[in-house]
Amino acid sequence: MTMKTVLSIIAAAAVALLSTQSFAQDKARADVKAETKDAVKKKELIPAGEAGTPVKAAAKSDKARADVKAETKTANKTKEITPAGEVGTPVAKDAKSTKVRADVKAETKDAAKKKELLPAGEAGTPVKK
Repeated sequence: MTMKTVLSIIAAAAVALLSTQSFAQDKARADVKAETKDAVKKKELIPAGEAGTPVKAAAKSDKARADVKAETKTANKTKEITPAGEVGTPVAKDAKSTKVRADVKAETKDAAKKKELLPAGEAGTPVKK
């Protein structure tokens, strides 16, 4: 036998001996089942596929569903609610610009040269490179 083969056999034997200890369990199967049943009763289990801590049930609302619907309808009519997919405060449709179109175009070209424009669909402050 070569030295390489002997070392391989020794390494395999060491792995086999050490791995049996890592599979040893402290609790019996019945104990684990009992703990799981208790956790189910107390609703402490995390749903399958979910990560993190279990989610507690949301607090109950003190308003009736009809009242909430009426408030939402009123807020929609008065434009107090931002449309879905929009960020920030809504822009008034009647807003008029105080600048001439040529001035706005010149400012935009200047900002593009300085790389101060945001990419389309991005929000926040521009990233300077």
